[in-house]
Amino acid sequence: MKTTRLEAFSDGVIAILITIMVLELKTPEGADWTALDHLGSIFSAYVLSFVFLGIYWNNHHHMLHMTHRVTGAILWANLHLLFWLSLIPFATAWMGHSHVAPLPTATYGFVLMMAGAAYYVLKTAIIRSQGADSPLQAALGSDAKGKISVVLYLLGVVIAFSMPWAAAAIYVSVALIWLVPDRRIEKRLQEHV
Repeated sequence: MKTTRLEAFSDGVIAILITIMVLELKTPEGADWTALDHLGSIFSAYVLSFVFLGIYWNNHHHMLHMTHRVTGAILWANLHLLFWLSLIPFATAWMGHSHVAPLPTATYGFVLMMAGAAYYVLKTAIIRSQGADSPLQAALGSDAKGKISVVLYLLGVVIAFSMPWAAAAIYVSVALIWLVPDRRIEKRLQEHV
């Protein structure tokens, strides 16, 4: 099977998740600046999660363009990733509405950690289906950025119970790591054109 159907389905799911998150942003009761005071942590959580979903969408897109065919293992690995991504709106709303309380912040980090692990499983399933000399393996190498991200999420989950704002800062730092463009896959794609 070609990757187009898998990519279209995944794109649709991610678009729906972003829509769900924005619907959680309620209109303030008042009409002055003070009406926005209580929305600070809610809006910040939304922005962070929007960035994370954008990062996943972008990297998923690039990864599938380096995939020649879809196997059953890839389909299930992709659904595994989408499962964890589908929990981001819940975790975002809980963390934002709780003003970065310990348990919601740890839960948010746990969902991000599991999504990162699921992305690694998907990448591994693709490489396994294409062989050790696959273009994706050549482009990603050891995937240090992916592994470091999961470890940082775990660290955030652990410290969220005592320092939730420090955990949130760790989650932001992971997003910043991924915002730096990774040209490895694009370079490989250009080589194969």
